Amino acid sequence: MTTVVVVDDHRLVRAGLRTIIDASGDLRVVGEAGDGAEAVAVVGEVAPDVVLMDLSMPGVDGIEAIRRLRAAGATPPVVVLTSFAEADRVRDAVDAGAIGYLLKDSEPGDVLDAVRAAAAGHAPLDPRVARALLPSADRRPSGPALSDREREVLAHVARGQANKQIARALGISERTVKVHLGNVFRQIGVGDRTSAALWARDHGIG
Repeated sequence: MTTVVVVDDHRLVRAGLRTIIDASGDLRVVGEAGDGAEAVAVVGEVAPDVVLMDLSMPGVDGIEAIRRLRAAGATPPVVVLTSFAEADRVRDAVDAGAIGYLLKDSEPGDVLDAVRAAAAGHAPLDPRVARALLPSADRRPSGPALSDREREVLAHVARGQANKQIARALGISERTVKVHLGNVFRQIGVGDRTSAALWARDHGIG
């Protein structure tokens, strides 16, 4: 059973998410919070597998809450669930440590799939958010010169696939996938899979 903490300043939203999640059969809400400060405390108490985090909240907002969770050593994957799709907000959330980003008008099934994906180490990203991050063709930088294999691995990361899936798809070992990913991270200047996936989509890979 995958456990979830729901963070949103609207009680009705939290209640709706709890109903959807608890009815899934394989996911369960184990805590709720109405602001970022409360979220840090609740996550510390119940140690969930995934956190669903709103961004716009009074007091400590979602981005600051994600930063505080990371600073406190709390490492559950955080999936942002918000109304904002602006590129700056997305990047701020990812830079703070969010692994995924969804919009509040997403279908309930998409939210459940995102929680499952995050728990499995993937990086769920709403396609509309990805489009908001894409620069126009005339402004798109060429980026570093990745090898063909590195680009293949990065493309699979952009699709949210785990190392085992990538290894199976490309006919290579997981260790080799990790080596390629390390090279990719260094070349494109990122430190995690979510940032790499966003970079890939910025540059038309995946």
